[in-house]
Amino acid sequence: MENSRYPKFTFTWIGGLVLLAGLFIGTMAVNFFGSFWKMAFRENLELKDWFLMLTNAAGFLTAIAFFDFFIVRPTTGKKLNFNFSPTNFYTYLLIFPMMIGMMFISEFITSLIPITGPFWGKYYEYFSQLMEQLTFEPVIMIIMTVIMAPIFEEIIFRGIIQKGLVNKGVDPRRAIFYASIIFGLVHGNPWQFVGAVLLGCVLGLVYHKTKSLLLPMLLHGFNNLCSSLLVTYTKSESFADAFKISEWIILAVGIVLFSLFYYLFTKKYKVHYAEI
Repeated sequence: MENSRYPKFTFTWIGGLVLLAGLFIGTMAVNFFGSFWKMAFRENLELKDWFLMLTNAAGFLTAIAFFDFFIVRPTTGKKLNFNFSPTNFYTYLLIFPMMIGMMFISEFITSLIPITGPFWGKYYEYFSQLMEQLTFEPVIMIIMTVIMAPIFEEIIFRGIIQKGLVNKGVDPRRAIFYASIIFGLVHGNPWQFVGAVLLGCVLGLVYHKTKSLLLPMLLHGFNNLCSSLLVTYTKSESFADAFKISEWIILAVGIVLFSLFYYLFTKKYKVHYAEI
């Protein structure tokens, strides 16, 4: 690993602050540009579907660039670089069913979180209204959720945070869990938190085993594509609603799929990859 072309950086609270600073500065830069454009040309870019996409991209890119220039290069002498190599086809046949299984399990657990009541009801109503405001042109939505989000988020949460913790000496299982918890928290609501943590654990496991960010990116994009299609055609992110079946059946199928393919992926047919 010492001779690897991939930098062996570590992730600490300072790195977290650097990421937040980059995200804030990148986002604010685009917003300042939008304000200038509005004053100069009397056109509100915030009403454009692509402006939110530009804002998100700028924030993520600046965050990654800040971590590269202020953390990775000064401590390792190398630029931030990741392995995006594909793996053998058989590995894909194991990880996608495993991901689907966890998607079903997370849906069931999420369905147990209340959406009514004096506190939960108001919170859920606010969350639903917020999500409706973010609904925009389908092509832009697909680009943001299925392409941009998986690329940027996997680089940050798996490529930077999880890998940086492992490089620091944190047990890989804990590093996967910590990165997944942070991944869930940034979603800002309990209904997405559960799914983000559980799915993040699968993404982290796949990255740890294969050493390639390509696979968790593909899995992340697949999950978001399924959610986008469900919302577009059923107005719900529920497989149970889409298939007109009980959440308990979704749970049972999820447990079977996840258990079987987790066993095949991690126990019976072990994969051995290394960054070189």
